[in-house]
Amino acid sequence: MNFEDLKVHPQLVQAVLEMGFTEPTPIQQQCIPEIKKGRDVVGQSGTGSGKTAAFGLPILEQVQPRQGIQALILTPTRELCVQVNDMLNSFGKHLRLRSTAVYGGVGINPQIDALRYAEIVVGTPGRILDHLERRTISFTNVRFFVLDEADKMFEMGFVEDVERIMSQVPRERQTMLFSATVPPTVNALIRKHLRDPVIIKTHIHVDRSLLRQVYYNIPQHDKFSLLVHLLRNKTPGLAMVFCATRSETDVVARNLHMNGVNAMAIHGGLSQSRRLHVLDQLKKEHIDVMVATDVAARGLDVKHISHVYNYDVPKTSDEYVHRIGRTARAGAEGDAVTLLTDRDYENFNNVLRDRTLNVERAEVPSFERVRFMRNSQRGRPFGDRDRHSRGSFSGERREHYGGRGHRGESGDHRGGARTGYGGQHGRSPSHGRSRFSSHSSSHSSHGGHRGE
Repeated sequence: MNFEDLKVHPQLVQAVLEMGFTEPTPIQQQCIPEIKKGRDVVGQSGTGSGKTAAFGLPILEQVQPRQGIQALILTPTRELCVQVNDMLNSFGKHLRLRSTAVYGGVGINPQIDALRYAEIVVGTPGRILDHLERRTISFTNVRFFVLDEADKMFEMGFVEDVERIMSQVPRERQTMLFSATVPPTVNALIRKHLRDPVIIKTHIHVDRSLLRQVYYNIPQHDKFSLLVHLLRNKTPGLAMVFCATRSETDVVARNLHMNGVNAMAIHGGLSQSRRLHVLDQLKKEHIDVMVATDVAARGLDVKHISHVYNYDVPKTSDEYVHRIGRTARAGAEGDAVTLLTDRDYENFNNVLRDRTLNVERAEVPSFERVRFMRNSQRGRPFGDRDRHSRGSFSGERREHYGGRGHRGESGDHRGGARTGYGGQHGRSPSHGRSRFSSHSSSHSSHGGHRGE
């Protein structure tokens, strides 16, 4: 199937082909015809599935030049807002249409000027509400409403903001909701605001022949040293390290940098100038390691990721698959590595409820202990330190060395001995001997912070 088969407007097809997309993805194949019919749509898909084109192409076909704002797209983060807006303008470059992005952290006056000429608006909830209160945006002509990354939107506490915005959009509209997962809060909104929606689900496909999934069972105080060892010894390529909170993201990125690893952090607490700098460095491939929260990563469409590291274990299999789905794309090989401590057993049990996952235990290699310091300057993201500090950190600080010189095979984790899941270290503090510290195995091959 190609885009012509979906009866996409020829000028949109031309732009899509110029961008290097020759065949529609599964989510596009299923969503585009239904949206063109005028149906409300719920699309369940993950990063890299092509959902921006799935809703963007049929919307661009139907909006009219110089008829005011006709489509409103809400996103949870600034990164995703900018990315979606850029994609829409690229798709519509042969049409006389304008999409504009409105988000916080930058001046509002240039946005007010841009809104006067836009047919499509992509925005974050807070800044959209700012414009509503100032009466600098009008939804009178809005016919299309899209809620993107709905699960993360609600996880970040935007439920009331979204409800307020939706109450200002005309009832006679077409509503599209996209989400990697559909928790109860999202289900409630679907029942309340969508009319007989078409439910479309596509799953992130993990190619086992290309993606190696392993975990290391490691004491908490050794975890960072092992991460440094693995990053230093991995094959070339961009690595992504996932942390649970903004503060942990900053601490890990800072300590990696102190230990000679070219790393940067991205999360919702960065200043806008810092975020733009990090994204620019990422685009120019000047970064070897990106440390991110799940929500911030949702707004990044990053290609050529060779390794994904779960420094903090995700709480669900959906989130795990969402993370590891960033590597082993387009026929390339990839590695997904989880650093498992005795604090993580419950979350890892949840991940392994998905019996399609094959996460193997890797033998812990020998590694050097490295310095790990928790900076007392909380709230100051990595990269926003005092420019006179010359790399030092002022104020009280706590530091320790993150390794004890484990014996084992050195080098890349790809070469380590592996078994089916079940490690050889540690006990679960609340359940006696952990399932991850047992060699037996009926499961041998299957494997909070509000934020952005």
